[in-house]
Amino acid sequence: MTKSLYRYFFRGLITALPLGLTVYLFYVFLSWSETLAMRLIRPFIGKFYVPGMGLLLGITGIFLLGFLVSQRGVGKLLSLVELPFTNLPVVKSVYSSLKSFADYFSPQRSQTAQQMVVVLRMPGQDIELVGLVTRQSVDDLPAGFLQGDRVAVYLPMGYMIGGYTVFVPRDWVQPINMSVEEAMRSTLFAWMSTASSEETTGRTRP
Repeated sequence: MTKSLYRYFFRGLITALPLGLTVYLFYVFLSWSETLAMRLIRPFIGKFYVPGMGLLLGITGIFLLGFLVSQRGVGKLLSLVELPFTNLPVVKSVYSSLKSFADYFSPQRSQTAQQMVVVLRMPGQDIELVGLVTRQSVDDLPAGFLQGDRVAVYLPMGYMIGGYTVFVPRDWVQPINMSVEEAMRSTLFAWMSTASSEETTGRTRP
């Protein structure tokens, strides 16, 4: 009886926890955007404020920003805005890392730089590592790196506490039918969930 109660409680907990955290994070974002919107637009509209205007303002601002940075000539202006973030010692490292990570998932990347999920297998070892190919060539790397037909593979760690980038021969990696989002989501929880693999299998079935 005790084991059954414990099992039911644990199943209920793992069912409610993702839903609760998702709702809570959405509530925090909505509350923050509403507060920011009230401070920005209240001086112009006075008491005429409808709940939800903060979220609408945030979405509209993101669309406008995307439209502006897509125009010719705005890139130079954006580089001037980024100037303090790319020159300050500590801020430069943080900003450059975050920008490079965001650019990797950008839809504007060329087909030659397309994101690819691979399984890394080292010869003679019965071990498989799941990673993301981040570089298709090592020709333009500084002197000291091994040359040849090699690729850079980023190996994320469980629970997103970091990762490693390794440079390996191309024939060590094998592409798998999985999106970058699915791979990162599976890695986040150390591949304990089988939802991603079931979705991938469902897509590959005839």
